[in-house]
Amino acid sequence: MASLLHVFGSTFPAFGASLLLAVMVVASYTFAVSLSAGATGKPRTLQAARFGAYGTVALIAGCVFCLAYAFVTHDFRIRYVAQHSDRSMPWWYLLTALWGGQDGSLLWWLFLLSLYTGACVKWLGSKYVELQPYVIATLMAIILFFCVVMIGAPWMPGSGANPFATGIAGARADGDGLNTALQNYWMIIHPPCLYTGFVGCSVPFAFGVAALVTGRLDHEWIVASRKWMLFAWMFLAIGNTLGMVWAYESLGWGGYWGWDPVENAAFMPFIVASAYVHSVMIQERRGLLKVWNVFLIGLTFFLTIFGTFLTRSGMIASVHAFAQSSIGSYFSAFLAIAIVFGITLTLWRWPELRDLPRDRRLRRAAVISGWIVVLACLPGVYFVWHTSLSVGWRVALISLEVGAAVYVALELVFRRMTAGLDLEPKRPHIESLVSREFTFVLNNWILCSLLFFILVATTFPLISEALTGDKTSVGPPFYKAWVQPLGLLLLALMGIGTLFGWKKTGPEALKRAFRAPTIVFAAAVLLHLALGKVLGFPAIVFSDPIYSGTLGQALRGFNAIMPVLGFSLCAFNVAVIVQEFVALFRSRSRTGASERTPKILWWLGGVPGLAHTLLSLPPTSRRRYGGYVVHFGIVLMFIGFTGQSWNKDAEASLSPGQSYQAGQYTLTYVREHMEVDNTKRSVFASVDVSEGGKYVGRLEPGKLMYKRQPDAPQTQVAILHGLRHDVYVIVSSINPETKVASLQIHVNPLVSWIWLGCIILILGSVVCMWPQLELGESRVWAGARGTAAVAASVFLGIMLAATPIARAQDSMSPGNMDGYVRIDNDEERIIFGKVRCTCPGCQRALSSCSCGEADAARERIREQLRAHLTVDQIVASYVSEHGTDKLVVPPNTGVMRAIYAVPVLGIALFGYGLARMLRRWRRSETPASPATGKAPAASASKDAYDARLDDELKELDD
Repeated sequence: MASLLHVFGSTFPAFGASLLLAVMVVASYTFAVSLSAGATGKPRTLQAARFGAYGTVALIAGCVFCLAYAFVTHDFRIRYVAQHSDRSMPWWYLLTALWGGQDGSLLWWLFLLSLYTGACVKWLGSKYVELQPYVIATLMAIILFFCVVMIGAPWMPGSGANPFATGIAGARADGDGLNTALQNYWMIIHPPCLYTGFVGCSVPFAFGVAALVTGRLDHEWIVASRKWMLFAWMFLAIGNTLGMVWAYESLGWGGYWGWDPVENAAFMPFIVASAYVHSVMIQERRGLLKVWNVFLIGLTFFLTIFGTFLTRSGMIASVHAFAQSSIGSYFSAFLAIAIVFGITLTLWRWPELRDLPRDRRLRRAAVISGWIVVLACLPGVYFVWHTSLSVGWRVALISLEVGAAVYVALELVFRRMTAGLDLEPKRPHIESLVSREFTFVLNNWILCSLLFFILVATTFPLISEALTGDKTSVGPPFYKAWVQPLGLLLLALMGIGTLFGWKKTGPEALKRAFRAPTIVFAAAVLLHLALGKVLGFPAIVFSDPIYSGTLGQALRGFNAIMPVLGFSLCAFNVAVIVQEFVALFRSRSRTGASERTPKILWWLGGVPGLAHTLLSLPPTSRRRYGGYVVHFGIVLMFIGFTGQSWNKDAEASLSPGQSYQAGQYTLTYVREHMEVDNTKRSVFASVDVSEGGKYVGRLEPGKLMYKRQPDAPQTQVAILHGLRHDVYVIVSSINPETKVASLQIHVNPLVSWIWLGCIILILGSVVCMWPQLELGESRVWAGARGTAAVAASVFLGIMLAATPIARAQDSMSPGNMDGYVRIDNDEERIIFGKVRCTCPGCQRALSSCSCGEADAARERIREQLRAHLTVDQIVASYVSEHGTDKLVVPPNTGVMRAIYAVPVLGIALFGYGLARMLRRWRRSETPASPATGKAPAASASKDAYDARLDDELKELDD
């Protein structure tokens, strides 16, 4: 036995690699059998595919177990284990190292995908038999792709990311250790939550592919994938929020969202998934937007893979990205295949998506016509690019041409298929513009506009490099200036859309619905204007313009009123939600339903009674009011986002006993002290915080010097959490002789409302997913218990994260905060915020980076200011010396205008298409009289009918 274990141990890395190959073989078998089951419809073949899926899940679990075992036993023969662990690490960080690097994170992604696959196959059982084979086949295809990425192509040795690969030159005998920045409890929970959301989008995508392949494009696949999408959407929200908490408590720059490319890559799928969960309700209720929903589900999956590609290709600089590797080519190839496959399959099913007869000739016409028109734009792109126009005009014209080509392609295909067919009366359409359906369409427009802006800005370094040869990066000021208006519009539409009914809303019903929320909105505006400054939250706050000239001033003016608009729209949304719940309880009181709620639940404070009411509603109403709870959570998060308008930042050098006034808080530096353990040496500054003479708490910011990485000290942040303000302190340096501490102080209002809002969002999502409670059905009770367990675990984790106590965590930004950033006047603040540090790989602005090169750059700028150069002249000189990639915001000149011109043009084209739809719907809403050729006049009876219809639809929802 001992010799057998010795032999197994000596071949353990090869055994793990062999398991990966076995996964590939079994997944290929399952893929082929699934397609056979779909083609033949034989139950035994489908059962074989199901067993193959279970076998694939088991083998992937074996791979993960082997890698975890290698970490726990310190098997440093495996390259990945040697690079990301050492013998001094505790067991929980050894397991966390599974997803701490590129190779292991891909295996972890594959493991989560296998869990989703196994759960989906088990849940399907005997349901959706026609869709099952293609759902399994799609999931197996995705599994095969990740296997290929890890194993690598046979003709490209060493090109993969095999977590069981052996051999590493210069490795330490006891391991290199996990990056100290990742030895953090947020590393234990944030990546798994975000990956759960990312991977979860594969299951709804598989249902969408199955619906397209089989032609079953009614609401069947929507119903089948609804809870899978909601679950993935919830974990995308959790993952993004946990990322914000981690950045806030660890990165040491005083904020929670820096619009980093990797942050954007995690946020973009959440935006599209949000659009999908709204528009899919229209298809389920009215049979509308079939093409659009297929597009959204495909785009959501595409963005999850695209985000993974961004973080692993090394093409865009990010503090969160993995090291550059060759696997980016695999992802780009997979994305290209997915796009071609998705477009072709959608065009093939275009007749069914547009409610046309199933005819093979129409399908062929759709595919051929669609691809011909799409490809026809390529010569035009080549011609426009080689004209003598400026680069900016060429980019704008190419964008216009591509957008017009796509639109023309769809129009030609539609007209080709509908020629000679009288189908218009049969096609579903939106009866009224004053309806919830139309507000959902507007909601999708805003969400997709937001996505377009973020996508262009995130990939702009690649775009600018292709156009000009310079890789120009984009900083937070650009996003704040351009994204805030879209965010406020989305917040307004979230409340307005709730006040409309399905199909149509009568004028009287609309007046009743808008009366109270509008009064609340007006009152909030007036109160904020009158009392905001007195309370420390002024209604209008001006910031530095990102551009010189009219455009910069216009953006500055709009963003100046963001505080009052944000606060008032939040009040408007709260009034809308309260009004809806009041109507719900009045309705239940009339029908006697409220009497069935146990009185003890109300005696406990009302919240348990509310939870019982929500969970006991019928499924349709439960989703509706659970959605309102989600909206309430989002409103609270918007309150927290609005708080950044009132942030106060300061720097102070204090001797023991000295104090500094930051806003209404007094910070007193008490002493410095040192702690030493086996892995690091830590230096702390004790700072007492008081407000109005009353002691609030003590903060202990510090510096951590790890023995394994002595040249990369970590910043330990200290935060005093509160619902009104967070006091956030970083120690830049402590003079060992004079004991003088250089502190960076941030007073951040309302940040805790973001974490609270996420908790409410999770609870609302659980209400939407809660199964129908029917006694005697064990599966339902089991599903309810499972959902409750997931909700409880996530709730407790977020609650602990949001607990308002003093908290300190290691920084992920080694070496960048060692010194003290001195800013003497407003001109320096503006210039330092416009340009980046010149040290290699640094993405920080001069206003925050404190390395030696940043100090030298700031001194040169001060000399230019003393020589009476203007801000624009100094910035232009800096760019001419170091390149446009050192600008925080791309300049408003030449091709750089494309960063906002292209999204604005795309939004305008989308709006034009929406306006055409609006005109068509308006014609169908008010048809002309055959006798007079004029539209019939509105009558009192019609208003009464509309009001009665609104009431009936509302009661049906309740």
